[in-house]
Amino acid sequence: MVLLATPICDFGKKAVDFSLPGVDGRIWSLEQCRGKNGLLVLFICNHCPYVKAVQERIVRDTLELKQFGIESVAIMSNDPAEYPEDSFGNMKLLASRLDFGFPYLFDETQQIAKQYDAICTPDFFGYNSHLELQYRGRLDASRKETAPADAYRDLFEAMKQVAETGKGPQQQISGVGCSIKWK
Repeated sequence: MVLLATPICDFGKKAVDFSLPGVDGRIWSLEQCRGKNGLLVLFICNHCPYVKAVQERIVRDTLELKQFGIESVAIMSNDPAEYPEDSFGNMKLLASRLDFGFPYLFDETQQIAKQYDAICTPDFFGYNSHLELQYRGRLDASRKETAPADAYRDLFEAMKQVAETGKGPQQQISGVGCSIKWK
C-alpha cells in the first residue's frame, strides 16, 4: 500500500465522458450521472482501508447531496486480478450491502482513471452544473480510522457550496488514500 495525497484542485477542468458498466447491469455515461447542480465523481474500491473508513459517510453524504441537485457516481479502477476483493462480483456485493444510492462502475481498462488523473482511493472530483471541476479534496479528517462523528464534512460542505454558487471553496485540504492498483 502506497499512501498518496491528491493534488490541488484544477479549477474549471472539464469532466471526462465515459461509458462504463455498473453493478446494476447498465452502461453509464457522464451525462446519465450528472445532477442539475453538479456531479461528484468518486474513485473508490472495496479493499482500501481509507475507503473502508468512510464508506458509510460516502453513502450518507451522497444521499444528502441529492437534495441540492448534486448526483454522484463511484468508479473502481483497481486491477482485480491482483486485488480480488475489488472484483466486479464483490463490487456488486458491497453496493448492495451498503445500499449505494449512486452508480458503482468498473473501469476495467483503467483509462477513465488515467483521464481523470485519479491517483488514489478515495479520490473525489466535484463538478458544478457545467461539469467544471470545483473540488478535489478530502471527505473529512478520516484516514485509515474514521474521524469523530462531529468532524467537519469538507466534501459535503464544498459540494453544497458548488450547488448553491457554482464555485467550490478556494481552500481545500488534499485527500489521502491508497494508490490506484495499476495493471
